[in-house]
Amino acid sequence: MDFALDLLQGAGIAAAIGIRPFLPVLLAGALAAANLGLDFDGTEFAFLEQAPFLLAIVVLLALAFPAERRLGDGPVLGYVLFALAVALGALQGAGSLADHDHPVLPGIVAGVLAAALGFFAARSLFERVRRRLDRDAQGALPVYGEAAALAAAGLSILFPPLAILVLAGLAWLLAGGRRRAGEKYAGLRILR
Repeated sequence: MDFALDLLQGAGIAAAIGIRPFLPVLLAGALAAANLGLDFDGTEFAFLEQAPFLLAIVVLLALAFPAERRLGDGPVLGYVLFALAVALGALQGAGSLADHDHPVLPGIVAGVLAAALGFFAARSLFERVRRRLDRDAQGALPVYGEAAALAAAGLSILFPPLAILVLAGLAWLLAGGRRRAGEKYAGLRILR
């Protein structure tokens, strides 16, 4: 049972990282440093709660917001954020299992998959919402994404079974976005 809870915790953190990569990592590091829900000390993932790693994440966060404003939501920034999310998700998934001396490979796999799910679901949702908003309101979307990612990470760390709801919600968002895209094009075919 502990293995399942630790795997859920890691997958939930990774899914949150997929939504927005930096604040969930900082939250996980802060909670692990305080031994609240996580503790990476004594594992090979102890660096996840240490100041140099967390400082590097703060620097990346500080660079990401201006880059996002300047470049928009283009493919280059998307690829970079996806790669970061997958790498950080794998680390957090593995670290969550290492916390209680479980094998880390399932955590790496779950972390990669959950981060990818979070990334594509959030990207799909924000693209649909962005089209409906004016320019000023579009600037607030990253803030909403950060808040959602922070909430998902916090819930997954402190109450690991809630990670199931986070993952299910993201899967539902992704499936709904794909379904709506198919309906839109089906409607266009009728017009011919």
